[in-house]
Amino acid sequence: MMKEFHIFGLRTDLIKPGDSLLAHLTVSMNKQGLKLQDNDILVLAESAVATAQGRVASLQNIKPSEQALEVSRQYEINPALAEIVIQESDEIVGGIPGFLLSIKSGHLLPNAGIDASNAPDGCVTLLPEKPGALAHSLRKKIFEETGCFVGVLIIDSRTHPMRYGCGGVAIACSGIPSVIDERGRKDLYGRELMVTRRAVADNIASAAELIMGESDERIPAALVRGLDIEFGEFEGIELITPDECLFIGSLKKTYINPP
Repeated sequence: MMKEFHIFGLRTDLIKPGDSLLAHLTVSMNKQGLKLQDNDILVLAESAVATAQGRVASLQNIKPSEQALEVSRQYEINPALAEIVIQESDEIVGGIPGFLLSIKSGHLLPNAGIDASNAPDGCVTLLPEKPGALAHSLRKKIFEETGCFVGVLIIDSRTHPMRYGCGGVAIACSGIPSVIDERGRKDLYGRELMVTRRAVADNIASAAELIMGESDERIPAALVRGLDIEFGEFEGIELITPDECLFIGSLKKTYINPP
């Protein structure tokens, strides 16, 4: 039997600090004749979430520290941006000209997730504050208002080692498992899978980004319908420590720790 699922892009007006994301999404769905159903998944771009939270910083208001000035010289990065990245990072792993590689809340990401795209001139958008709690509260609010049990993802786009281009990655997940453990199942030749885990939330994020885009589409969210996965009181992203990561574990000796 053929399996299929559908992704609907949710185009909105420009989101501003203090706006209700759910209100924007409801207007967008109404325009398309869409109504939430049980086992739908709402996928939200982190930049839209952060903007609604007011997580937008003006670079001209930032005074770089001595460490930021040193980092800016070493990696050819704006000193004010370097200062914000240092403040927002738990660890700075290293970098290349124009970018720092950071660890924040267990996630590996460039410039601590800080992005100048889709931000006002002279400003940058930070990662959302407590994205996991926000995804959970949005899911619960939807259930209270509509009676529908849905999943909620907050996603970002990231590059992958040794590859051009960005793919989607989930930074918050509520209502569905972020990872499905396939260990113990059999492959085509009857061999038991020993290490395989499916990154379900990240795969959904990448699929949704094909519809949402990265530039001026004004599609900060998507509705995913028809995925045959388990729904329930799942919360969070399954993360591993740097020591367990093939890429970062191999480069551990290059760590730079911010104060």
